[in-house]
Amino acid sequence: MTSPAIIIMQSLCKFYTMGDQVVRALDSINLDFRRNDYTAIMGPSGSGKSTLMNIIGCLDTPTSGIYELNGHHVAEMDEDELARIRNKEIGFVFQTFNLLPRLNCLRNVELPLIYAGVPPEEREQRAAEALVKVGLGDRITHKPAELSGGQIQRVAIARALINKPSIILADEPTGNLDTATSHDIMDIFGALSEAGNTIILITHEEDIARYTRRVIRLRDGKIESDIKQ
Repeated sequence: MTSPAIIIMQSLCKFYTMGDQVVRALDSINLDFRRNDYTAIMGPSGSGKSTLMNIIGCLDTPTSGIYELNGHHVAEMDEDELARIRNKEIGFVFQTFNLLPRLNCLRNVELPLIYAGVPPEEREQRAAEALVKVGLGDRITHKPAELSGGQIQRVAIARALINKPSIILADEPTGNLDTATSHDIMDIFGALSEAGNTIILITHEEDIARYTRRVIRLRDGKIESDIKQ
């Protein structure tokens, strides 16, 4: 039985005005994503993939069209509503890790829970569980400078998981990692997808995209292809 779509985009457009020109960053996008989807978004520079990721992540809103996330009409939300749904539904993983160097792994991972007002004891327990899930149960007290690049990215993934989001968005998550470590990170994403998370990542690397089960290619703001593999 096919699971219901948790993301629905219909006739979605994002236009920018630059001087006298209108830039069609996204032009009539129709997409849906379901629970457990493991998707790579690819395309040349200027294809619209970062704009699409920003809209999926509730960091931006479309100019027109429909965007529904778990039944919420995101396209109609104001900034406060976007922040609430972003914190509840989405975990972000970036190429640059974005960890705080003075904090150990546990403290870095629990940061989103501090902002959410979760009590200290529960924060620590959930952060430790998230680190165990990504294979870093023995590195909880280490600071980023004491970790390898792959371990740092695992901490970033644990932080993305901490609010139990339905969707994980990863922007070039292996861009700063060597080949072997990149493949380890993709295996983690695969396991998270099997466990129920929807994983959507931007990559320009074909070997990384092959780890996913679906590849969407954009060109000039339009979907060039959408292939399940």
